[in-house]
Amino acid sequence: MELDVHIENDSLSIPIDDPFRLEIGSLMAQIEQFLSSKGIGLDGMDIAGLIPRMIKGIAGCESGCPADAKRLVSSGYQNFTLEYIEGGILSARTKTAEGKVLSVKMFPDF
Repeated sequence: MELDVHIENDSLSIPIDDPFRLEIGSLMAQIEQFLSSKGIGLDGMDIAGLIPRMIKGIAGCESGCPADAKRLVSSGYQNFTLEYIEGGILSARTKTAEGKVLSVKMFPDF
C-alpha cells in the first residue's frame, strides 16, 4: 500500500509494506515532521486513528473492492471528508487550524 499526505503543492509518499503490522508510531513521526516543515500542526486531527481505518477499508480488496471502504465513507471519521475513488483508493480531506487543506490518500497494492 502507499500513503500520500498532501498539503498545498507538496506531498509525502510513504510505502506501507505490511498493512497488517502497521508501525503507526514511525509513520506518524514522518507525517508530523513533513507537516511541521510546512508550518502545520496536527491540532486535534486524529490521523493516527484514521490511517488504520483507511487500511482496513481497502486491505484485501484484491478479491473485490471495496473491502470496507464504502462503510467507512458512509460513517465518516471526525472532521475528515472521506471519499472512495474507483480502483480501491480512499481519500480523506480536512482543513488545518492554519486554514490549509490537508489530504490523505491510501492506495492499494494491486
